[in-house]
Amino acid sequence: MKYIFSFSINKFRGLYPFLSGQGIATAITSISSPGVYFGNINFARDLARRCNEISARLISDYARRFGALALLPLPDVDAALEEIGYALGTLKLDGVILLASYGDQYLGDSAFDEVFAELHRRKATVLLHPTTPPGSDVPKLNLPAFIVEFVFDTTRAVANLIYNGTLERYPDISIIVAHAGGTVPYLAQRFAIAPEIIPPLGERAPQGAIAYLKRLYYDTAISATPHALRSLQELVEPTQILFGSDYPYMQEHFIEKSIQELATYDGFNNNDRQLIERDNALKLFPRLRTET
Repeated sequence: MKYIFSFSINKFRGLYPFLSGQGIATAITSISSPGVYFGNINFARDLARRCNEISARLISDYARRFGALALLPLPDVDAALEEIGYALGTLKLDGVILLASYGDQYLGDSAFDEVFAELHRRKATVLLHPTTPPGSDVPKLNLPAFIVEFVFDTTRAVANLIYNGTLERYPDISIIVAHAGGTVPYLAQRFAIAPEIIPPLGERAPQGAIAYLKRLYYDTAISATPHALRSLQELVEPTQILFGSDYPYMQEHFIEKSIQELATYDGFNNNDRQLIERDNALKLFPRLRTET
């Protein structure tokens, strides 16, 4: 039975036929882009709280079927810290989802240090998901942001987390990067040589970029294809890869195809698939070990 990352908390009960039909044991739900902040922090706080409480009720009612990642009302750091305490401490949700950027600040910006310090203290699991970044409409491509900009939004956030020293300072956070890391695997060598060109960068990332990239986890949402998986495999071991879906944004027939592509991909053996489809998720979400 597989574990699936499903990036919406809409129509929970409608997931049942899909989960059963695809042999999926548990869905880890979350809300991704655009999040809850639309210029009004009070609205963002209230909406994040409401969503997290709905997620907690879902888990309470269907613990064997669902997990959930908490939503934070960033960019308000104080509100986010309060919600971390409530969502992870009181509601006992399974982790947190963070967008790659909030307004004109990427993850790794010092403005978010307190949030990462608290997640580090709690040894939290975090899903890093892209959003439409500022300025993505300049120059205009006349294309939806998810086609191109989402993968670069992810890549920018990972680069910032490395070279602003966030991953060095807060190693106890388990970060899952959506969509096989965006363009991170392909650009890994550029990340690695950056300190040779700009030496001060290396002071904040003393282990070298590749070491930090190998520590991250990566899901297969919209990325279970040979050209994406081979690049990812060159960077990390199967222990760092998890099955992801992007359901319901990706329709069921696309996800069914992704499952089939993983099953037939010649770069993974049966043990690798067991890790990707189940065992890696159990390590990151220990509550599920007793629920399933």
